[in-house]
Amino acid sequence: MRQGTAAFLVMLSRLPAAGPEYAGIHVVDEATGSGVALMELRTVSEQRMVTDNAGWIALSEPDLVGQPAWFHVSGPGYEVAKDGFGYAGVRLTPQAGGVVEVRVRRTQPAERLGRQTGRGRYRDSLLLGKPIPLEPENPFPVTGQDSVQAVPFGNGIFWLWGDTSVVTYPLGNFHTTCAVSDSVPDERGGFRFRYFTDESDPGRLRRMMPRDGSGVVWLQGLVNVPDKDGKETLVVHWGRFPGLAPVIEQGIAVFRSGDRIFQSVTGVPKEETWRFPRGHAVRAGDWIYFASPLPHTRVRADLGNLSNPESYEALWFDPAARRWTWQGEHAPTTQKEEAAHVKAGTMAAGDARFALRDPAGNEVVMHGGSVRWNAYRQRWIFLGVAMGGKDAPSFLGEVWYAESRSPDGPWARTVKVASHPRYSFYNPVQHGFMDQQNGQIIHFEGTWSAEFSGNPLKTPRYDYNQILYRLDLNHPGLDPAQP
Repeated sequence: MRQGTAAFLVMLSRLPAAGPEYAGIHVVDEATGSGVALMELRTVSEQRMVTDNAGWIALSEPDLVGQPAWFHVSGPGYEVAKDGFGYAGVRLTPQAGGVVEVRVRRTQPAERLGRQTGRGRYRDSLLLGKPIPLEPENPFPVTGQDSVQAVPFGNGIFWLWGDTSVVTYPLGNFHTTCAVSDSVPDERGGFRFRYFTDESDPGRLRRMMPRDGSGVVWLQGLVNVPDKDGKETLVVHWGRFPGLAPVIEQGIAVFRSGDRIFQSVTGVPKEETWRFPRGHAVRAGDWIYFASPLPHTRVRADLGNLSNPESYEALWFDPAARRWTWQGEHAPTTQKEEAAHVKAGTMAAGDARFALRDPAGNEVVMHGGSVRWNAYRQRWIFLGVAMGGKDAPSFLGEVWYAESRSPDGPWARTVKVASHPRYSFYNPVQHGFMDQQNGQIIHFEGTWSAEFSGNPLKTPRYDYNQILYRLDLNHPGLDPAQP
C-alpha cells in the first residue's frame, strides 16, 4: 500500500460516521445532473452553507431539519429562477437521513468542476456517506494556495504555487510550494498532490526557493526544456518581494532534482522588467513565448538561452517605421501602449495585435492569462482575466476567451466564458495536458480569492484556493471569438 493511500485511510478513520442526523441537499446542473461546487444556500436568518466539490451540503442544524425553510441560492455562473418578489431561491423541507435536490441552470460557457487545492474538498459527501472520487483528499494540511503553474515532468505533472496557508498557522509557506502528481486526474479533474516537504521536518512544507532576507519569494514562467544532455530541466524566474511592492532581488533558477529545490543560475538586476521567464510559458516551434498577460516576450527554447537575459526578445511597435518587430533593445509594447498609439494615430487600427474587444465592441484589458495551441480549433487559444471593464461585476473575476493563428496575435475578438461577481479569479491558466477529445474539451483554473474584490465575506474552505473549469469549444457562446 502506498504511503499516501495509507495516510488517506487514516484520515477517513477519524471522520465521524455518516448518520441519520444529517439531511442531504444536492445542488445539480439541470442539464447534466452533475453536482455543482461552490453554490451557496443562505437562509432567511443569514445561515450560509456552501456545496462541496460534488454539490452536496450535509445539513444538521436542528432549526432547519424536518421543517420547511427558504434558501436563497447563488453561485458564480449558475442560477435558479426568481419568484414574483425577485428572490432567487427554493423552499425545502430537509429530512434527517433524506435527500432533497436543487436544480440550477448554467449561465456561462464554462462548467465548474470544483476546488483543486485545500482541505475538505468532499467534506459533505463524506459526512453523508456518498460516493466520492478515488483520491479526494491531499494528506498534507494545506488550506489555501495562490497562483498555480504546472508542466508535464517525468511521468507526471510538476506543480508550483505562490503563498500557501496551512492548518496550524495562517503564515504557512511564502517561499513557493511545489508538488508532483500523476498525469491523469480523477473523474472531476482532481489530482492527488505529493508535496515537497522539509527533510528535517516532514510536517513542514519545503521552501522551494530559499533566500536570505525578508519578503516572499515567488516563481513564474515555469518551463520544461532539455539540458545539453537531453535531460528535462525546469526553469523559472524568481523574485523576492516585500509583498506587492517592487522586487528586492531576482534572477533565473533551475530545479535541482537531487536537492529538490530551485537554485538561482543567473542574477538579474532588480531594475529589469522583462528579460526573464514571465507569466505562463508556451512553446511554439523553436521559441518559448511568455504570456504576461499576453505574449509580448519570447526566447529560444533551450536552456542556455533561457538562462541568459540577453537572449530575450520583446515584441515592440516602432512608431517611426510604423511596424511591429521582435528585438532585444526596447521593452515590449503593452496592450495599453498599443491603444495609445492607435489613439494618437501613430498606429493604424488594423495593425493592432492586442486590441481585444467584446461582442459589443468594448475594450477588454487583460490582467493575466495563458496561451495554448489547440489541435481541435487549429488555433492558438488565449484564456485570461480582465482588469475591470465596462459594467464588469468584478474587478479581477471575469474570464475571457480568444483565438489567433499565431501565438503573438493579432488577438481581436473575445467572449466571456466565466464570471465571478464580487470576487476575484486571478492568474488563470489553461492546462493543455488535460485536453480531451483532441482539444475540443479544455480545462483552466485560477485563484478564487476575496482579495481585490471589496467583498468582506470570504467563502469558507474555498477562499484562496484553485478552482477548476471545463470548457467545450463547441459551445455556441464561443462563436463570436472565432477569427
